[in-house]
Amino acid sequence: MSQTTQTSSAGAVAESSSAIRRKMFAEFWYYFSENKGAVAGLCVFVVLVAVALLAPVIAPHLPHQQYRDAVLLPPFWQEGGRTTFLLGTDPVGRDILSRLIYGARYSLFIGVFVTVIALFGGILIGLIAGYFRGWIDTVIMRIMDIILAFPSLLLALVLVAILGPGLVNAMIAIAITLQPHFVRLTRAAVMTEASKDYVTAARLAGASPLRLMFKTILPNCAAPLIVQASLSFSNAILDAAALGFLGMGAQPPSPEWGTMLAEAREFILRAWWVVTFPGVAILTTVLAINLMGDGLRDALDPKLKRS
Repeated sequence: MSQTTQTSSAGAVAESSSAIRRKMFAEFWYYFSENKGAVAGLCVFVVLVAVALLAPVIAPHLPHQQYRDAVLLPPFWQEGGRTTFLLGTDPVGRDILSRLIYGARYSLFIGVFVTVIALFGGILIGLIAGYFRGWIDTVIMRIMDIILAFPSLLLALVLVAILGPGLVNAMIAIAITLQPHFVRLTRAAVMTEASKDYVTAARLAGASPLRLMFKTILPNCAAPLIVQASLSFSNAILDAAALGFLGMGAQPPSPEWGTMLAEAREFILRAWWVVTFPGVAILTTVLAINLMGDGLRDALDPKLKRS
């Protein structure tokens, strides 16, 4: 009988936890969906992810395939265009639409890679600074202030010049420039939470510093970090495109959007499509992610929720 009672009790607890999670998600979606711009940004982002994953299926051509008889063709609706190349071709006869589709993979990979590195590194350093305080906090924050004193793109250029041109080095450099924002945000949240009663109770109960930092304090600092991560995602895409345009990021013939702009800049006046479509792709992606970030802020910040 006792075993049956324990089993039913465990089942009730699991069902209760599941109900709480469903309620939390329903509340989150309610506040998120109130922001119509955020919903639109989420839809665009989902489409972008689907396009990136299905690029080999939906792209009409290979991104590096060259057609020597179709150099600088305009989009299909203009005179001289072909339906085979819906958005035209670039200076060496590659299909722009196919390169844009494959370029979505680069953008998503850059955003995820940079955000993950900056987020985890910033959380770890910010936790140490906010929890231990004293000279450790002072040293860490002065280093972060020095990094923030440089324009992010200029600092990224210097780091790439030291590490060497290339997509991986560019992503590492961008992650370093974005990390101080996560450090400062984590430190401020930890300092706020560390003085609250539940942390004091856990400390008196014998919790170790590592448990206090990662199990007790960090989960209550997640909301602002998630919002900052979404904004850093878009900043990473912009900075990577800028480095690619300057020849310090992804190298030709990679179909990265910034690199596509760099390859086409000398044809701006006589072939508008070679620069317009990559620019529109960058604009749309960054705008969608920023709108999602606004929605996440509205849904996760209790101060913005209406009773």
